[in-house]
Amino acid sequence: MRKTTSKSKSKTKTKTLPYDVADQLRTPDEMAAYLDAWLAEAPDDATGIARALGDIARAKGMSQVARDSGLSRESLYKALSETGNPSFATVLKVAKALGLRLHAQAA
Repeated sequence: MRKTTSKSKSKTKTKTLPYDVADQLRTPDEMAAYLDAWLAEAPDDATGIARALGDIARAKGMSQVARDSGLSRESLYKALSETGNPSFATVLKVAKALGLRLHAQAA
């Protein structure tokens, strides 16, 4: 009978962390550029734009945005999630609370 030997190899596992764009949005200019990119690249994606507002709100602090907008934190999380469907009034309140202005431009 033949004896098999196995070499012990040290396997190092790589730990991955989920990417959160909110961690990268540090300044008002970065936040505005992020929303502007969504509006330019996917102007018909209302869910994506709402989610982008949610990313910015998380970067700024959802509790602070809730206070500034007069909305509850829970309703903001729900409205600005992947499955959310915020009213335009909510979008305007959140944009104002974030210090962002929406503007129109001829296509």
